[in-house]
Amino acid sequence: MSLLEVEDLTVRFDTPDGVVTAVDELSFELAPGQTLGIVGESGSGKSQTALGLMGLLAANGTVSGNAFFKDRDLLTLDRAALDDVRGHEIAMIFQDPMTSLNPYLSIARQMTEVLVRHQDLSAGEARRVAIAMLKRVQIPDAARRIDSYPHEFSGGMRQRVMIAMALLCGPRLLIADEPTTALDVTVQDQILRMLDEIRAELDMAVVLITHDLGVVAGVCDRILVMYGGRVMEYGTTDEIFYGARHPYTLGLLGSLPHPEQPAHGRLATIPGSPPHMGQPAPGCPFVDRCPRRLARCASERPMLRPLEGSRLLACHLEEAP
Repeated sequence: MSLLEVEDLTVRFDTPDGVVTAVDELSFELAPGQTLGIVGESGSGKSQTALGLMGLLAANGTVSGNAFFKDRDLLTLDRAALDDVRGHEIAMIFQDPMTSLNPYLSIARQMTEVLVRHQDLSAGEARRVAIAMLKRVQIPDAARRIDSYPHEFSGGMRQRVMIAMALLCGPRLLIADEPTTALDVTVQDQILRMLDEIRAELDMAVVLITHDLGVVAGVCDRILVMYGGRVMEYGTTDEIFYGARHPYTLGLLGSLPHPEQPAHGRLATIPGSPPHMGQPAPGCPFVDRCPRRLARCASERPMLRPLEGSRLLACHLEEAP
């Protein structure tokens, strides 16, 4: 049974240079308790997917398709209905906690207003729940630190505060957009492990958005690889890490550091630059950077098609004789 079913999600922006398609007919399903990793370079459409689902696009953005959450289409809900869902049943952790948290308000004020709005708690009850959640995400001396302001926390502690705020109402779905950006490796691992523990505790589904395949290796059940606003490859974590087929996925995997790599060795890179989203290629968006491109790749769009297991792939190479 699916908790979230996204069908042909498309996000477009009207700009002075024309219409930009940031997400192009994206589809996926997510079951309760499952973690989906959405991976790709900056500009591939990952964050706009999340913002489109949450109704948080910029004023010049439009979204189409369907996004059924517990049989309700998020994309057709009015503002009041969507406000009831956001923060209560679906929560989101944004990329930069320093800009996501209000610097003028204490952590207590920012956390308790969520509980007063969605749970109808009194100020005192909301404060007690907020302190308990700060303890759950391992904020030391939570009863005192709750009255601090965002600038008084380290980057890792601010991210824990953001996670605590997102989890206050026990959401069924958490969307985490680059939750470990700008954190050192040790703190990254702590944050990801904590998120995974809480997911299991609450039987909560998670969409984890990242540009780093290494981040999703230990916590995701399935991985969706995006490029140029489109799905390139989709499968279980093992299928992607041990049997990737798309040249873009292989390029991402090849750019990961390995323990046996020389200390001063150079990491592999994918040559070239991401495509101009305002001028989409008629064929595969990865064609200009692909080392294995065929003549048809420039003119024919590869359709996403099933392989063995749960695999999906959009690549003409698999169709070649």
